[in-house]
Amino acid sequence: MGASVSEIFIKGRGSSAPGKAIFCMLLGAAVLTANDALLKWMTGNYHVAQIMFCRGLFVSIPLALLIWRSGGLRSLHTDNPKGHFIRALLVILGTFLFVSGLKYLTLTDAIAIAFAGPLFITALAPSLLGEHVGWRRWMAVLAGFIGIVIIMRPGGSIFQWAALFPLAASLTGALRDILTRGMSATDTSVALLFYTSLGVILASMVVLPLVWQPVPLKTWGWFAVNGFLIGSAHYLMIETFRYGEAALVAPFKYSGVVYAAILGYLIWGDIPDLRTVIGVTFVITAGIYILHREQVQYKE
Repeated sequence: MGASVSEIFIKGRGSSAPGKAIFCMLLGAAVLTANDALLKWMTGNYHVAQIMFCRGLFVSIPLALLIWRSGGLRSLHTDNPKGHFIRALLVILGTFLFVSGLKYLTLTDAIAIAFAGPLFITALAPSLLGEHVGWRRWMAVLAGFIGIVIIMRPGGSIFQWAALFPLAASLTGALRDILTRGMSATDTSVALLFYTSLGVILASMVVLPLVWQPVPLKTWGWFAVNGFLIGSAHYLMIETFRYGEAALVAPFKYSGVVYAAILGYLIWGDIPDLRTVIGVTFVITAGIYILHREQVQYKE
């Protein structure tokens, strides 16, 4: 019947190049945040399934070029189809959850809440990747989650069902990233991106006839941009976990909150309030401390 889920997650490890891993994460976070801003704008007119399908069509264009540059169809070889299937399901579920929340929350709040993802990664790394996480980093993870709670404002207007969507999406994203870390040692980045993109397109086609809305020619251009951004972001994230350990690179994903604040202000005029700033400070500080403990561990 094949490997168990735990075996799929720990099947391999990538190379060690922390500088490249950090660069890919920072750039990937910037591209992904730009994609999220475009998604928020598009959710006013189109169902998430239609967005996923249309952008998936355009992802296939640069993906075809990547396949060609990577050696053709042999770059898509895999001995872990079950892993690709699970990864695609995680991406589909995570996208649906996040976009559903993005429709009702400000860009900064949605992304800030979604930053529980790196905390989940650090918390799950020992059991799923076999990476050691000491008590100090566990305390940092706890502090980070306190920051997430502050951002969600218990008893306030933002603490509603919509805020739970990006939080749940962050968990699926953490599982996806940990799975990516395990698979990147045996499968190419192109293969990981190809099979996930194929799964997203096929899944969205199931409900597409029920939600399809006519698309003007100009909007097709935005779908093309959306496809390019999401394809580039996922490729960079895959490369990130090829070069560095999950607990090391995860904190740098927090840079996305800075990009979100800038785009949220420029596009919608949103200004983060004091609670959001305090909560994000908790989360970023926790991430920086996690990185510090990683460096100490490497020296030891």
